[in-house]
Amino acid sequence: MKAPLKKRQIIYFDNAATSWPKPAGTTAAMVQYAEEIGGSPGRSGHHRSIAAGRIIFEARDALMELLGCDDPLRIIFTKNATEALNIALLGLLNPGDHVITSGMEHNSVMRPLRYLESQGIGLSILPCSDDGQLNTEDISAVLQPRTRMIVLNHASNVTGAIQPLGEVGKIARDRGILFCVDAAQTAGALPIDVDAMAIDLLAFTGHKSLFGPQGTGGLYVRECLETQLRPLLLGGTGSRSEFEAQPDFLPDKYESGTPNTIGIAGLEAGVRFVLREGLETIRHREEELTARFLDGLASLPGITIYGPSDAANRTALVSFNIAGVSPSEAALEFDECFGILCRTGLHCAPAAHRTIGTFPRGTIRFGFGYFNQEDEIILALKAIESIAQNRL
Repeated sequence: MKAPLKKRQIIYFDNAATSWPKPAGTTAAMVQYAEEIGGSPGRSGHHRSIAAGRIIFEARDALMELLGCDDPLRIIFTKNATEALNIALLGLLNPGDHVITSGMEHNSVMRPLRYLESQGIGLSILPCSDDGQLNTEDISAVLQPRTRMIVLNHASNVTGAIQPLGEVGKIARDRGILFCVDAAQTAGALPIDVDAMAIDLLAFTGHKSLFGPQGTGGLYVRECLETQLRPLLLGGTGSRSEFEAQPDFLPDKYESGTPNTIGIAGLEAGVRFVLREGLETIRHREEELTARFLDGLASLPGITIYGPSDAANRTALVSFNIAGVSPSEAALEFDECFGILCRTGLHCAPAAHRTIGTFPRGTIRFGFGYFNQEDEIILALKAIESIAQNRL
């Protein structure tokens, strides 16, 4: 029998990977489902199955409110943003199509696009500034008659740079081009309005700023796109069981197999937490923490900071390097000596690191969250100063 892990004080700065801690309601909702419901939604007619189905619907309803769409059935549940992006890209793009993306994308975008490129789609990758921001004027230079889609992250998971979605959405809509957004880093952290921003497809994950569990996520699909969007998975949906053909309506067309109801229960609770607290409140808190850290970091010798200098132009993450210390060495020292948990390396985004000049070494990334405190920022700055001074 393994000995239990010894508890020690930690400072959790890995919220860009997955948020922690979760609101109490997230865990409570999952326990309630497990202990009091347990049924399979849409698969039976008894009251516990109906209760499970209600959980799924209420989660869609909460996400509809958060994302600014007008129909909860346009929210498809997936196990993460990666699956959602695969549905969007593999389901709509065909040989001969042309796609525009940026040099700051995560591999959840780049790998499907590189695969599709090998199958005959054209791909243009727009350069970004060395802090990771896109100049929308560069889009017109790569537009082609066969351009089918623009794919863009809302904010980089490496620099936190926030992209001008509204401007890009207008360019795409005016030209009849689809606009697909990777909101893994921003759903629950920044305001999103899919209608106002002219977004056709938006992929999100549940376990970051939506305060849900891992294994949850989804895809928003604009009205009428379901007639063109091929499902990634086929099978039982609990609907139209008399037919052996896949249902052609939302959301069932894209939700084959028994859903992760216990996870979606937690996700719904997390989204409700965001709605209750208010996005403005959450954003203000995280921006304050980020600004405090950036100001302190800028005063330390031997530190290189990546991304926008103004906390208002980035999400609550900061990538940096310490002179004379590899990112992996720094992470080990942060953990073992200071109890600081962070992420280092290439963050599954080699294109972004090439853009900012940190490939293949990568960076140290601190990701702050709503539950972090200012005294943790102060302690972290002292830890960084200590590591840096020991290398000078």
